[in-house]
Amino acid sequence: MHSASLNQRQARLRKAMAKEEQRQEKDAAVEQDKRRPVPAPLLDARLLKSRIYAILVAIGISGFVILSRRASKSPLPSSWALCTRPGSFIYTVDANEPSAECIVIHNERIVDRGSKKDVQARWGDMDTTGPVIGAPAVSAKSGLKFKYLKPGEAAFPGFTDAHAHVLEYGAFRDLNLADTTSIDGIIQRLREYILSRPEILNDKSAFIMSWGWNQNLYPGGAFPVAADLETDDILKGRPIVLARVDGHSYWVSQKILDMLKPLPDDVPGGVIRRDSQGIPTGIFVDNAMALVDQKRPPWTEKQMLHFFNGAVQDALAHGLTFIHDAMSSFPAINFFQGLAEKGALPIRLYLMANSAEDEYWGEKIPRLIGYGNDRLNLRSVKLVADGALGSWGAAMIEPYSDNSDTRGLEVTAKKVLRDFIVRFHQDDWQVNVHCIGDRANRDVLDAFESVLASNDSTTLTRSYRHRIEHAQIMTQEDLKRTGRLGIIASVQPTHATSDMSYAEDRLGPKRIKGAYAWQTLKKNGAPLALGSDFPVEGIDPLLGFYAAITRLDLEGHSPHGDGGWFPEQRLSREEALHGMTLGAAYAAYQEEIIGSLTPGKRADIVILDKDIMRVQPSDILLTKVKATIVDGRLVYGRI
Repeated sequence: MHSASLNQRQARLRKAMAKEEQRQEKDAAVEQDKRRPVPAPLLDARLLKSRIYAILVAIGISGFVILSRRASKSPLPSSWALCTRPGSFIYTVDANEPSAECIVIHNERIVDRGSKKDVQARWGDMDTTGPVIGAPAVSAKSGLKFKYLKPGEAAFPGFTDAHAHVLEYGAFRDLNLADTTSIDGIIQRLREYILSRPEILNDKSAFIMSWGWNQNLYPGGAFPVAADLETDDILKGRPIVLARVDGHSYWVSQKILDMLKPLPDDVPGGVIRRDSQGIPTGIFVDNAMALVDQKRPPWTEKQMLHFFNGAVQDALAHGLTFIHDAMSSFPAINFFQGLAEKGALPIRLYLMANSAEDEYWGEKIPRLIGYGNDRLNLRSVKLVADGALGSWGAAMIEPYSDNSDTRGLEVTAKKVLRDFIVRFHQDDWQVNVHCIGDRANRDVLDAFESVLASNDSTTLTRSYRHRIEHAQIMTQEDLKRTGRLGIIASVQPTHATSDMSYAEDRLGPKRIKGAYAWQTLKKNGAPLALGSDFPVEGIDPLLGFYAAITRLDLEGHSPHGDGGWFPEQRLSREEALHGMTLGAAYAAYQEEIIGSLTPGKRADIVILDKDIMRVQPSDILLTKVKATIVDGRLVYGRI
């Protein structure tokens, strides 16, 4: 490099560093001004609980020390460089420079990128060259500290889960039924759980809740019934509520059925399953679940903090630095906002507000942008169009192929849903709608097309960025329309591999061609954001990456052989990586802040012990997170 160009680069670096310091000072000064007032319903709750909440947050902050128990005892310096060695790789997910030999981190941000030689020339190297003339002030005295990846390792932008349920994951972390293969196995799991907790064993009124059963995996494939939970003396007579793996059905005990008497004959948008004599069996689907929820005790602040700690511990251990919480209730919003105000969010969250209220509720939620030093954002709402495929609740245009008596459920009536979409759009909220079946997707696309019709759709889409959550089953025309409107398809690759054993029987050979059609959506112009829907699926984002590029189960099988289930819909590794980094950031208006390892963006980084862009697909499942970094600070593992 010529000395003139080197001096110019150094001058630009000094200017950039000075600008960065000014920006940080300005951010600190205006942090309070950036916060919008909290609506009265949320504010009142916070004031009523302020003293106990302060204690809980203090406990929570102490708890997060445990999250870093595997982290290096020596924290990373405020300024440092991460570089490759032969056989390792840094993937930037930046089209202008897809890979880098070195990136430089100063405080919370990436400030430089380039070859090791160039970075050493601009910053100096503490261990080799020492300081260099013209280096920024942070390295002028001794040079920069360089950290190196080992051969075989790879670094990426921190992973994002674009659709998940944070508190729900934590709530069912201690009692998860997802790996059970029979009703007897569930009963045994529940029995062991109760016997291991004297406070529950000795209190038969204590509610027991769990998640994860899936009748499609059990012998015979029939729904369980309340009577099954009465066959064990330890379980008998207890209030038990068990959510199906998709979260769209409850299986409850006889005690719960007794508490709910008398039950209505019908529930709009829901089903109370009954036997041949009309007696409720203990299964409540979609809107009928609200009857059960009315009897459940609400989560306390202490419980939410416990759930959050567990979820974040697992998320950081799996390389997640950003999560889109896909159904944030008012109490949850209040909880997350309180943590952000205390600086106690170790991970980024994007909230989708949700309420079961029939009337418009947009004025009851705060609009949070860049809140808590860019750790918390709320500028979207979550609406629900239909149910789930596994319980025949997905709203279909034609009857199910394996159950001709039903076309699924409209969880929210079509006109009500349309009115909500119009009103939230008018009030400048991003609208994210749960849509599984082709009828639900069609109706929501009709509503989106209507609100965008009077203006330039491209401009509006970039502003509002409305999303379809799941985008699971669509007609061929609607696959095209999603792209034409620029609607974001928020998809979960592991849903395809979980459902592929029964989906074609349920949908038939024609409709299945429009199901889980990620490549078709992408080719038609729809932006993709990838998530897991945890706790419906596992929290590890590499499970989704593997499913996206293979469409195989964990054993390498599919109904179509080892080439994958409808392999033409597989994503490339680059497409999958984009969907769980920059694509997911775009879906949350964060692409200028995170999503790629680009100078000026936040230093959110994950380091893996294997290069998932190059290893055999089966080795992706063996890959471990070596380190997770948020805002330039090590929050899990070691380097």
